[in-house]
Amino acid sequence: MAEAGQLSGRARPVSSPRRWPSAVTLVRAAIILAVLVIWESVAASGLLYRDVVPRLGVIAAAVWKLLSTRDFYWHLWVTGYEIGIGLLIGGASGLLVGLALGANRLLARAYEAYLYYLGPTPKIIFFPVMIMWFGVGSGSKIAMGAISCFFPIALSTAAGMRQIDPVLIRVGRSFRLNTWQMVTKIYLPAMRAPIVNGVRLGLGVALIGTLLAETKLSNSGIGFLIINAYSLFDMPRMYAMLIVLFVLAIAANALVGRLGGLHTLRR
Repeated sequence: MAEAGQLSGRARPVSSPRRWPSAVTLVRAAIILAVLVIWESVAASGLLYRDVVPRLGVIAAAVWKLLSTRDFYWHLWVTGYEIGIGLLIGGASGLLVGLALGANRLLARAYEAYLYYLGPTPKIIFFPVMIMWFGVGSGSKIAMGAISCFFPIALSTAAGMRQIDPVLIRVGRSFRLNTWQMVTKIYLPAMRAPIVNGVRLGLGVALIGTLLAETKLSNSGIGFLIINAYSLFDMPRMYAMLIVLFVLAIAANALVGRLGGLHTLRR
């Protein structure tokens, strides 16, 4: 009886609750499933020309063939290199300009309006100028990526500067920090989220600008492969490259958010 009492007195292990998929996850899965079903239905119906909307199995085979080709990775490296260097140049320039505009009201009132006016302008109109300045090689594509990502990063940084708690700035000045110390110790840590959001937006527009430049005048890169497949009417290969590019863009965007310490919304 004593042993039974001791056993009954012991704490029973609590079974962990089952983790069911959240409503957000279910909605996302339903959207993806609906898109796939609609695509397959249109492809099987024959309403459109069969090569314009290929079956999902044909696209999957094209993706496998694409990923099995060594030449594809060389073109992917070219595009990644152009986007990376463009993002580095445009991001650093946008960060410096954003810090200057956010810290000086006179500069902000004088020049920030130009950023708002030029920001929505399609950057592809500058491509002929970039060709004249940097040639038809990777230089013009890097310039397109840099000019594309400059504006969202500069505007996000300037807006983040104005959201810094004035107490932090007074603390930095009370310790007599110089300009470099104020930037590295006060400004950048306090506006990490706006900067990371600007970089994520800049990454997207840099990708668009670089790919558009590659489709216009290039013999390498993913944009060149896409427009080449379109010219040959190889729709499965074109869709395969778009899918791979879409997945890589999502992964790069998520990586930037992780590196910036941002967390996704709780589901």
